[in-house]
Amino acid sequence: MHEFRYVAGRLHCERIPIESLVRRHGTPLYVYSERTLREHFQRLDSALAPLDHLVCYALKANSNLAVLRTFADLGAGFDLVSGGELQRVMAAGGDPGRCVFAGVGKSEAEIALALRAGIYCFNAESEPELHRINRVAAGLGVRAPVAVRVNPNVDAHTHAKITTGTYENKFGIAFEEIPAVYARAAKLKHLQLRGIQMHIGSQLTEVKPFRLAVERVAPLARDLANRHGIEFFSIGGGIGIVYQPALASADPKWWRTPAARQILTPATYAAALVSLLQPLGLRVLLEPGRFLVGNAGILVTRVEYVKRTGRKTFVIVDAAMNDLIRPAFYDAYHEIVPARKLTGKARPCDVVGPVCESGDYFAKDRPLPPVKEGDYLALLSAGAYGSVMGSNYNTRPLPAEILVRGAKAGVVRERQPVDAIWSHERLAAWQR
Repeated sequence: MHEFRYVAGRLHCERIPIESLVRRHGTPLYVYSERTLREHFQRLDSALAPLDHLVCYALKANSNLAVLRTFADLGAGFDLVSGGELQRVMAAGGDPGRCVFAGVGKSEAEIALALRAGIYCFNAESEPELHRINRVAAGLGVRAPVAVRVNPNVDAHTHAKITTGTYENKFGIAFEEIPAVYARAAKLKHLQLRGIQMHIGSQLTEVKPFRLAVERVAPLARDLANRHGIEFFSIGGGIGIVYQPALASADPKWWRTPAARQILTPATYAAALVSLLQPLGLRVLLEPGRFLVGNAGILVTRVEYVKRTGRKTFVIVDAAMNDLIRPAFYDAYHEIVPARKLTGKARPCDVVGPVCESGDYFAKDRPLPPVKEGDYLALLSAGAYGSVMGSNYNTRPLPAEILVRGAKAGVVRERQPVDAIWSHERLAAWQR
């Protein structure tokens, strides 16, 4: 569920009409609901209450400082994939001691930064990485807490670009090799073997792949606890969200429909996994990203032109693939609704941006009510992998971002000035 709904024919975020925000802040514009962020975290955290656990938000999904502060205030940990993300967490008031550092290509500088900050654990993805962490820790005179990411070879049956748990992927170490890897790592004097980690993919909408992966890795985790004294088992992230019908999912009544009962929720997730995890006696970490923020954000855009050709109707908007790349990158679906309810027969439209690429589109042959120049459209479920993947392609400034709490709205990122885009560029000495 989320806090975007129509009230008296106007789309609201919590208690604020979206049109009032665009009049003040312009478009393209990201809008986030703080209540949605909080409720999604609390529902997941409560569902796992029978376990000693830590929810580590995967901030690659959305790393805005205000979003991070919201989760830090709720007691979240954080899942990092770069030194820059660690610095963001600290800038937002997060605790490095509740952070896990993942990723296949950690540099020596990033490892040293994380050790000095006192992170909870590194999730190592290869033996060369374990040796590098050991070497950097030796130079600093400390022991580095590590977990090895196991690749359980479980197909999550999600999009090919976000599948991570099979032997065709670059992530982790093959399941069969793990016992020997831990035995060798135990001999490295500057490593502390703290846990084991896995993650099989993103946007999983059924519980079966999670259960299969936990069933496969849990006995291994138990054996590593007996042999090497590890204290946690990280089961990764990947819980999917409702992209379609996103607007309907704001209504609690919709969740009682037969279609909704098939959707993975914190309750069904916990019901399938708690009984498998509890007997281990280990702390359980999980690393959700999209589930916590995806439905909590929208991208609002203005219709610039409606162009009709012999075969197509193009709705040309002021947002573009540089603002939200998921449709161009993944062929991802985002529900598109007008900021003010429109009447009239819906007709198929291609919703496209102004960037000079044929791939710059948000929807193809999407039924939309009659829209005209100056209308505002909202792309729903844009809180994850939206703004954070933005770019300045075509020298387009990054959009502003707004966080809403009830009837209050705060600017949590200013719209980027155009001249800031090239502020770090210089002419060569011979050009001056």
